[in-house]
Amino acid sequence: MNQRSRLSLVITQTLVLSLMLALFGRLFFLQVASGLKYHNAALSIQSRDIVNPAIRGVITDSSGIPLAMDRPSMQITVNRSATDALADKGSLVFSRLAKLLALKTSDVYTMTRLCGELPVGQRTGCWNGTRQQPIPITKFATQDQALKVLENPTIFPGVDAAAIPIRSYPALAGENVAHVLGYTGVVTDADLANSNNRYYRNEIVGKSGLEFVYDKYLRGTPGVKTLIVDRKEAITSVAQNTTSVPGNNLVTHLDVRLQSATEAALASAVKRSRSMGYHADSGAAIVMDVTNGAILAMASYPTYDPNIWQKGLTPAQAKDLFSTSTGVPALSRAIQGEYAPASTFKAISIVAAKAAGYDLNARYSCPAQLKVGNQLFRNFETKSQGTINMTEAIAVSCDTIWYQIAFDQWLKDGGLNPHSPVNDYFFTTARGFGFGKKTGIDLPGELAGRLPDRQWKQNYYDANKAFFCDYTKRARPSDLTPYLIAIAHENCLDGNKLRAGDAVNFAIGQGDTLVTPLQLTQMYAAVANGGTLWKPEIAKAVLTPEGKVIKTFEPVVSGKIPATASDISFLHVALRAVATRGTAAGVFASFPVEVAGKTGTGQVLGRNPNGSSKDDTSWFASFAPASAPRYAVVMMVSQGGFGAAVSAVGVKDIYSALYGVVGNKINPAKAIFPASGPATAIPRIDAKNAKLPDMAVKK
Repeated sequence: MNQRSRLSLVITQTLVLSLMLALFGRLFFLQVASGLKYHNAALSIQSRDIVNPAIRGVITDSSGIPLAMDRPSMQITVNRSATDALADKGSLVFSRLAKLLALKTSDVYTMTRLCGELPVGQRTGCWNGTRQQPIPITKFATQDQALKVLENPTIFPGVDAAAIPIRSYPALAGENVAHVLGYTGVVTDADLANSNNRYYRNEIVGKSGLEFVYDKYLRGTPGVKTLIVDRKEAITSVAQNTTSVPGNNLVTHLDVRLQSATEAALASAVKRSRSMGYHADSGAAIVMDVTNGAILAMASYPTYDPNIWQKGLTPAQAKDLFSTSTGVPALSRAIQGEYAPASTFKAISIVAAKAAGYDLNARYSCPAQLKVGNQLFRNFETKSQGTINMTEAIAVSCDTIWYQIAFDQWLKDGGLNPHSPVNDYFFTTARGFGFGKKTGIDLPGELAGRLPDRQWKQNYYDANKAFFCDYTKRARPSDLTPYLIAIAHENCLDGNKLRAGDAVNFAIGQGDTLVTPLQLTQMYAAVANGGTLWKPEIAKAVLTPEGKVIKTFEPVVSGKIPATASDISFLHVALRAVATRGTAAGVFASFPVEVAGKTGTGQVLGRNPNGSSKDDTSWFASFAPASAPRYAVVMMVSQGGFGAAVSAVGVKDIYSALYGVVGNKINPAKAIFPASGPATAIPRIDAKNAKLPDMAVKK
């Protein structure tokens, strides 16, 4: 054999050996390394899980009164394995069942079809489980309907009735905490596709609110029976059969009595505003413990019955929840509503002015109007207040003082051509007070508001320059007015510039500034407690079903406001003056609780769907008692009119409930909390025997 033949043989042997090694390596990978994976995959093809949901944990208020709990209900189900074995495939049974439950036969048929059995466009209401799992037709059967099914198995073969837990929001004190509690629902395909979720098909999980945020505690562990079936779907064996484990219970800082009183005060404020001729389309009210950030009550208007999710939304209900004609009840105004804070912002302006070098003890001119460039900026009701000190400026809510200070600072920063670096005292201070970012409350969907500083102007300009520069072609015909066309042209040229008008409007909480009611509550709580921004928190503790505390939620500091002790002391005096001799004196002058706060009346541009001009936003932000603050209370009524006439009165009603005020006198026996404040103890939860405490619920 020559050298060349020998080389060819070696190469061939090497190739054969390499192929054999690769083949054995792949075989090892499939049989050993990935054997379990493929075994499970094969098993999943021939296995069917029957899920028995766990009893979901109770959500309670701070004294243990249930806000959300499972209650027994009667479910009627169909076993497809049994009905498919009938000569008519269950057609007669479905007809009888539809008549019993007052449903359409076609609806019962659709409910019992696997989603894959129906055309794509006809799958609404189909069953996304397996044939072996009992398919629910209704979860709200009456006792008579259940008995007819159970007593007539020959008439209803394959149909069964059994008691199941249904999520319920009992409102034992008349409270409606829909936007805070959220709701539960069946897992979706998107939920199942998320590898972070260890869900079973048809399991009930939290979808929004506290139900969603604390689902891992509340959900428990479902019981699962895994059936092995052959290719004809006949059961051959049972692979596993586990029992369900109840979920843990969640105790919140909320108090049902205060929550009910807060909701009633907000609804009353909305009605009062409408009686004055304002639109008053929505609102929010919040009560926070200023010492730790605990949310004691949170209300949003309009609201809805949270129990509707369990019964299944009708098309009309779904439309109403998100319709502007009904006020979009699904939207939580407390954390998702963004509004100009108006004069409530002036507490920040005080600190900004001090940082810029202004003497808070000096006197300043408060004229009826001030000309900035070629535009006149007017005081409220175009009224002059003469020369006054800063305390009076806050008390009577002078605007022109802040116009002048903000304009002067804008000029010092270089105006349209700012120096580097710029001071921007007002924007920097507002950012330090928490504006422009989320508070971090333990609820999903919170918005951050808007801090329209120079960077925001640039970002907004970059995103909208093309629209401004091509406005006449892109805008709606109704928006092609000479004024709007001129504004668009100006924005096209230098829309990234912080103009004098932007600066002076920001100083009084107007212009492009937006905050949520929760952000304003957090801010006023920080002013009240000496400067600490607490993270707002609703959850207090997690308990096992037996009552053992397994987790407590400790207060979290989010930051410190950029105010000195003297700044805060000044604000306490000035905000107290608002209630004693200022814009809110007519509401609080003889009130026995020392309230410190600020009215706000935010101007709103634009029109309502009916063509009318939008009304002002009504605000009152406060804390009490002024001498030793414990609670921050904020109310906002969108399109509600004057802050003093609407929201301040609503806040007064909340304080009356808190302190037990009757006839301008405090009755400690009627107060919601004792003088020491909300209880810190964690209650034992007894959902089966829930009852209200002895104190009367205030509505």
